[in-house]
Amino acid sequence: MEAFSLGLEHVLTLSALLAILVGTVLGVAVGVLPGLGSVIGITMVLPFTFSMEQIPALALMLGIYCGSVYGGSISAIMINTPGTPQAAATALDGFPMAQRGDADLALGWTTAASVIGGLFSVLVLIIAAPQLAAFSLNFTAIEYFALGIFALICIANVSRGAMAKGLLAGAIGLFLATIGVDHVTGDMRFTFGSFEMTAGISLIPAIVGLFALSEVFIRASESTVVKELVTHKVGFRLPPWSEWRPRLWLLFKSCTIGSFVGTLPGTGAATAAFIAYGEAKRSAPHKEKLGTGEPDGLVAAESANNAVTGSAMVPTLALGIPGDPVTAVMRGTFIVHGLSSSAPPITENLDLVYAVFLILVAVNILMFFVGALGAQVFTRALRVPEPLLMTMVTVIAIVGAYGVRGNPLDLATAFVAGVGGFVLRKAGFPLAPLVIGMVLSQMIENSLRQGLLLTRGSFLAFFERPIALTLFIITAVMLVWPLVRYLRRRKSLKGPS
Repeated sequence: MEAFSLGLEHVLTLSALLAILVGTVLGVAVGVLPGLGSVIGITMVLPFTFSMEQIPALALMLGIYCGSVYGGSISAIMINTPGTPQAAATALDGFPMAQRGDADLALGWTTAASVIGGLFSVLVLIIAAPQLAAFSLNFTAIEYFALGIFALICIANVSRGAMAKGLLAGAIGLFLATIGVDHVTGDMRFTFGSFEMTAGISLIPAIVGLFALSEVFIRASESTVVKELVTHKVGFRLPPWSEWRPRLWLLFKSCTIGSFVGTLPGTGAATAAFIAYGEAKRSAPHKEKLGTGEPDGLVAAESANNAVTGSAMVPTLALGIPGDPVTAVMRGTFIVHGLSSSAPPITENLDLVYAVFLILVAVNILMFFVGALGAQVFTRALRVPEPLLMTMVTVIAIVGAYGVRGNPLDLATAFVAGVGGFVLRKAGFPLAPLVIGMVLSQMIENSLRQGLLLTRGSFLAFFERPIALTLFIITAVMLVWPLVRYLRRRKSLKGPS
């Protein structure tokens, strides 16, 4: 209790409270702008934290972290351009809702789900940090490979009836992510002798091209009368309780998925969002409408990706192992501010851990008001005439693509991805599986290699580990079940012979 009181005393200072406010607002802004994202936002303010006190420095970074994960959903809804990779799944239903005039309601669903997911993860962090952290240590490279394959097969559930095309798009994503330097051997792969290609294909320019530029090309190809994109409903609208009630189980499941994935080092919010979205496609109350502007998709994706923010701190605080790149930067800040680089903070600085709990609660609550009060600005973007809006989208896409690394190749990547996305969409291929493939490619490849080293080249030994075997069985069921259901439906239509 003394440690909690000391942690509360740390947070209730003017400098800490101001850092929470500035960090949250700045984080949402960073998330809204395509091409920045959590890691870049944290990196930008990192030099300023060196001269700050310990708690305000952590408050600033935690505010940017949580705010940026939520902020990425705003641009995904408004202009079909996820501000961060974590929000790619949000665009699948958020943008269709905005197109039909429910942008304010989409923001309400997204903001509420984000806050609930974030607070849920804090609860997980407070109650189950030691237990979850210990369980995550059971995950070797073999379990991570099984988890990656499981996430990939979620493609079948987000492909809206085009499972073969979805799997092919996922395979394309896996391949694109292998371009560049082999992380194990150092060899160059698929660079065709180009020095610029050795850096590989950056995820942000690819996403910007696939979603934003392809949308511009699609609209330019349609011979329709020029009109405003939008509705006159401007603002922020929370859905009523009657709409939430049938989705509570989906909300709980998605929060649980995000919290669990967050405790696994190296996975990230994008993986959690797509796994939760795939589960929603399988079992949500309105699963057949997902991808057409269905709130179930927003609830699943946003609660899951925000539930990662708190649970990613579990291995960082309980074990000293960063849960993702953002918490790795924060772990570096712990060291800069005089904390041990070897012992986990929960064993030697319990007051700091309680301060982190309280900061995360404050940031998530504040995030709701930032989203609600800023909705007037966000939704007014939809009142711009379509040609002007598409021009703005193109400019934002170009700036976002180039701003990640300052590499001119990223501009070419975005353009080629835009053309490729246009062709794929015209051919009926879903884009989300391609993004899933790119996100998971490195983890799957590295885990497979490391797992084969652990088993001396025996892939069959992967099935001897209980957790991996469970994931493989679930994956097989998810892959085979649509075929079984199709055959059963075909048999019932034929009737008795």
